[in-house]
Amino acid sequence: MTAAVQQFDQTTLWTVIIGLAVGSFALRFVFIGLVGSRTMPGWLMRHLRYTAVAILPALVTPLVIWPTATGGQPDGPRMAAAAMTLIVGLITKNVIAAILAGAGTLYALLYLVG
Repeated sequence: MTAAVQQFDQTTLWTVIIGLAVGSFALRFVFIGLVGSRTMPGWLMRHLRYTAVAILPALVTPLVIWPTATGGQPDGPRMAAAAMTLIVGLITKNVIAAILAGAGTLYALLYLVG
């Protein structure tokens, strides 16, 4: 089955690229340029501390629950790897150890299961 390739004219393409660049710069400038030299309130700093911790699970969760590799059907190796990652993370409080444990579990179980 062949995929249809849609061609964009040069004006549309460059308009989108420049628009994304300006938007990305503006978003960063608000926090670095406008707010960077000011002291932030304690309640905001408490909430911002958890932002980085929330990003990795938000990226990985859809891949565990609806994996593309299995056509969207949850499977044992991915669920076991997610559980191992959570357990190692809770016990060790080490992100790298949790990621490595989860990756090792996933690859080992995929190798064993097929």
